[in-house]
Amino acid sequence: MKSINRYSILAIIGGGLLALMININSQLSLETSAMNASWIAHGLGSLLAFGLFYMTKETMDSSSPIHGSVPKLYYLGGLPGAFTVILASITVNSAIGLSGTLALGLIGQLACSILCEALGLFGLEKKKFNFIDLVPITFVVFGSILIISQRY
Repeated sequence: MKSINRYSILAIIGGGLLALMININSQLSLETSAMNASWIAHGLGSLLAFGLFYMTKETMDSSSPIHGSVPKLYYLGGLPGAFTVILASITVNSAIGLSGTLALGLIGQLACSILCEALGLFGLEKKKFNFIDLVPITFVVFGSILIISQRY
C-alpha cells in the first residue's frame, strides 16, 4: 500500500508538471509557432535527459534495460510526445483553454490505456475490459463538458 501511495503522489506531481509544460509551451507557441514550441521543449528535455543519464550512469546495475535488448518500437516514445506538445499548444490557445485541453486529453489517455491493457499492447499485462472501465471515462467526459461549457 505504501508504494501505491508513493506512486500516486508521483503521478499527481507528473500531472501538475504536464499542465505547467502545456501552459508554458502554449505561450511560446503564441509568440513563435506550435512546431517551434515543440522543438524547443523537446530539445531542452533531451539535454536534461542526457545530463541525468550521464549523472546516474554509474549507479545503474548490469540488469538495467539499457544494457539489454530493447525492442526498437520502444525508442519511438518521443513521437507521440512531440505531437502532444504541438496539439496541446494549439488547443490551449483555442476556445477550450488549458483546463479543457487537459480534461479532453485525459479522455484520450484513459481510452488509449484501457485499449492497450485490454489488448496487452507494449508488454502490458492483458486485462479483461469490463463495464466498470467506462465509469472513469464517463466522469471525465461529463467533467470536460462542464469545464468547457462554463467558459462562456
